[in-house]
Amino acid sequence: QVQLQESGPGLVKPSQTLSLTCTVSGASITTSYYFWSWIRQSPGKGPEWMGAIEYEGSTYYNASLKSRTSISRDTSKNQFSLRLSSVTHEDTAVYYCAGGEGGKSDNSYYFTYDYWGQGTQVTVSS
Repeated sequence: QVQLQESGPGLVKPSQTLSLTCTVSGASITTSYYFWSWIRQSPGKGPEWMGAIEYEGSTYYNASLKSRTSISRDTSKNQFSLRLSSVTHEDTAVYYCAGGEGGKSDNSYYFTYDYWGQGTQVTVSS
């Protein structure tokens, strides 16, 4: 079975960088046509897709967060990571990693979320 697990600090200071890692087991992150995403849920804004990295390493980002977001991967560890810079209190949320098959159809990319991590609370505070 495919399992995802988020890890990283639960507290981040304002203006610093939030860093999380998702460890995947039961499937390779290089499996053809699979995309691996970061999604967050904030009580004030609701769920928000942040970005994804595909099986060959290409990345995609939410336009509203692109300037501050970086997604990378370590295939030797079957992990992918999220870095969100210059955080503020509005970045406080539960952060999830998720994965599933994706691709391109009619000039648009699509993502699925068949597999989810449990989520991890990240609080931005002094």
